[in-house]
Amino acid sequence: VQLQASGGGLVQAGGSLRLSCTASGRTFSGYNMGWFRQAPGKDREFVAAITWSGGTTYAANSVKGRFTISRDNAKNTVYLQMNSLKPEDTAVYYCAAKYTRVVVTTISYDYWGQGTLVTVSS
Repeated sequence: VQLQASGGGLVQAGGSLRLSCTASGRTFSGYNMGWFRQAPGKDREFVAAITWSGGTTYAANSVKGRFTISRDNAKNTVYLQMNSLKPEDTAVYYCAAKYTRVVVTTISYDYWGQGTLVTVSS
């Protein structure tokens, strides 16, 4: 599976962005999809995940209520809608895929995209 993330950019605090991640190479619908982020000098951390059917989602406490993960299997794309952005959300955001029917919140994904930079100014 090849993953291509896009949608990052510079936004003011309180603003919104929508990240997209498009998959190619294998059947998309069988994969749990996740978003992670890595700020400078910090470890990569889990942000949100969604099961292959889209029926179950999970978000980290730090983004719960502000970020929403969704997917469109017909378009082989997973989205991360980010609202009420804060400066501490500044990071490179990565999408990832794992062939499983359960939601995965750890870093144990099989495939990773190249990352897209989100910068939130105060």
